[in-house]
Order: sequence, then structure tokens, then C-alpha cells
Amino acid sequence: MAWDAAFLAYISSLEKQKPVLTAGDLNVAHKEIDIANPRSNRFSPGFSAEERAGFDNILAAGFQDAFREFDPSPKQYSWWSYRANARANNVGWRIDYWCTSPKLRAALTQCKIRQDVHGSDHCPVTLETDGRILTGI
Repeated sequence: MAWDAAFLAYISSLEKQKPVLTAGDLNVAHKEIDIANPRSNRFSPGFSAEERAGFDNILAAGFQDAFREFDPSPKQYSWWSYRANARANNVGWRIDYWCTSPKLRAALTQCKIRQDVHGSDHCPVTLETDGRILTGI
């Protein structure tokens, strides 16, 4: 929880200077839609109420979950356990994110989870823009 607060403080301080794009494995499935088995994982690391609240704080500070800005559909995961053929059965978690400043929203054109890309227990999450981000919007 200390990391969540420090991370939010850091990106919020950057936001005061310029719009922010941040991406990575945040190790939390934010909503029930972001995990294949929410009931059985209610108290699992990565889906605890406290961890999910940490992500809520990022959104409450004004940052946006770029993927969910474009795709509200279920069964969109970015990580699967190596056990029990989880990836082949799409029993996964969405724990990899792009979080963006709201000022950048108009320049974002697409955010996709690339489940077709193999080679890891995670898959890439790509964010595309119309190019205005490079010019400072």
C-alpha cells in the first residue's frame, strides 16, 4: 500500500508539470471484469480490496485507465498462470495498464491487449496515438 501511495504522489507531481503516460504491470486486477474468477480470488494478492482501492485512488486523482476507455468487454486479460493451461483456456487477470492524463485522451486512438503475442506469462498492452502527444498537444 505504501508503494501505491508513493506512485500516485510521483505521477501526480509530474502531472503538475506535463501530461503523464505511465505503463506497466501494476499487479492488481482492478474490477471483477478484469479477472476470470473474481469470487475465488476475492482475498488473493492482486485482487484484495486494499489493492483495488489503490488503483481507485489513481483514477480518482484524474488519471484514466486507457484500455477501459476503449474496451469495456470482459475476458480481456494480460497475464495467465503457467499452471492448468490457463492461457489456452483464457483464465487470466488484467494487471498490465496504461494510465494517462485526461488531457491526453483526445490524442489516444486505441489501446489493445495483444493476447495473440506469446513468449511470456504476460502479453503486451499497446497504446496508439494520433501523434499530437509528440508535439506536446
